[in-house]
Amino acid sequence: MTTALLLLFVVLLVVLAFEYINGFHDTANAIATVVSTKVLTPRQALVLASATNLIGAFCGQAVAKTIHSGIVDDKVVAVTTLTIFCAMLGGIIWNLITWWFGMPSSSTHALVGGLIGASLAAANGNWNVLIWSREKVDKVTGKVSMEGIYHKVVIPMITSPALGIVVGFLVMGLLFLLIRNWRPHTVNSVFGRLQIASAGYMGFGHGMADAQKTMGVIMLTLYGATASGDLDNLPSWLGFLKIADKSASIPMWIIITCALTMAAGTYAGGWRIIKTLGHKMVKMKPVHGFAAETTAATILATTGALGMPVSTTHTITTSIMGVGAAKRSNAIQWSLVEQIVWAWVMTIPATGILGWVIYKFCGLFT
Repeated sequence: MTTALLLLFVVLLVVLAFEYINGFHDTANAIATVVSTKVLTPRQALVLASATNLIGAFCGQAVAKTIHSGIVDDKVVAVTTLTIFCAMLGGIIWNLITWWFGMPSSSTHALVGGLIGASLAAANGNWNVLIWSREKVDKVTGKVSMEGIYHKVVIPMITSPALGIVVGFLVMGLLFLLIRNWRPHTVNSVFGRLQIASAGYMGFGHGMADAQKTMGVIMLTLYGATASGDLDNLPSWLGFLKIADKSASIPMWIIITCALTMAAGTYAGGWRIIKTLGHKMVKMKPVHGFAAETTAATILATTGALGMPVSTTHTITTSIMGVGAAKRSNAIQWSLVEQIVWAWVMTIPATGILGWVIYKFCGLFT
C-alpha cells in the first residue's frame, strides 16, 4: 500500500471520527428539551434521536454539494488528503474542548473553519483559495444562483439564530393564545405527546443538515485524491473510491456510512451539553419544548433544502431563547447565553487557526 493511499484511509477515518463526535456533540440539539421536560427518559430520547438522525441523513444532497464545491477553489490550490486531515483534526479538537466545558458550539462552523484554515495554509496565505461569492449556473435548467462562504455560511450564520429567536417567540406567543383557557394538566398531557413528534422532527432536521456536511468532505477528499493521481494504481476492488466528477451525485456507500456513523454517535449521547441546553438556560415544560423543536427543525429543513450548512446548535439554542423570552424576559439565564455566544463567535477563527497550525506542523515532516 502506497503512502498516499494509507494517508487517504487515515483521513477517511478522521472524517468519520468527526462525524461520530458530531453525533454525540449535537445530540443535545435534538433531545435536550424532551429530556428536560421529562416527556421521555434519556435513553428513550437517544433511541428516537438516533433513528430520526439516520432517516434525515438520507434526505437531500444540497448541503453536501456546498461543502465539497462551494467553499474552497481547487483551481488555486489542490485540496489534498493532508488538507482535509488537518481541517478535520482542528474541528475535532475544538468540538472536544467545547463538549468538555458543556458549551453547545457549532460542529458546522468547526468544520468550515478548519477547512478554511488548512486550505489557506496549503495556499501559503493566498486568500483567493476561498470562494467568497460567485454565481453558479445550473447546467440543466440554466438557473443562476449564488454560492460561496458569504452566501452559504456567513448570511445563514447571522439569519438562522435571528430566525430562531423571532420565530420561537412568535410560535410560543400563538400557543399561549391557544391554550390560555386550558387546564395545566391538559396542556402538559397534549403537548407531552406532541413533543415526541417535534423531537423526532428535530432529529430528522439534524440528520439532514449535519450528516450531509461530512458527505461533502468525503467527496472533496476523494476528488482531490483522484485529481492528484493518488488513486491511479488502485486495485479494481477499490475502484469505488475514485471521484472524477466534482459535481456528481454522492455515491450511496458514502451516504450510508455517514448516516450510520452519525446515528451511532448520537446514541452515545452528550450529557454535558444536554444539561446546559435542557436545564440551565431556561426551565421548560412540554409546550415550550414543542415550540422550540418545531421552530428549529423547520428552519433546518428549509435551509438544508437550499444547500446552506446551517448550525443545528445555533438554531435550536436561539429557538429556546425565543420561547423563553415569550414566557418572560427574565426566564433566560442571560449570563449563560453570553458564554454560549462567545463560543459561537470564536469557533470559525479558532478552528481556522487550528487547521492552519496543524497543516504547517505536518508540513515539517513531508
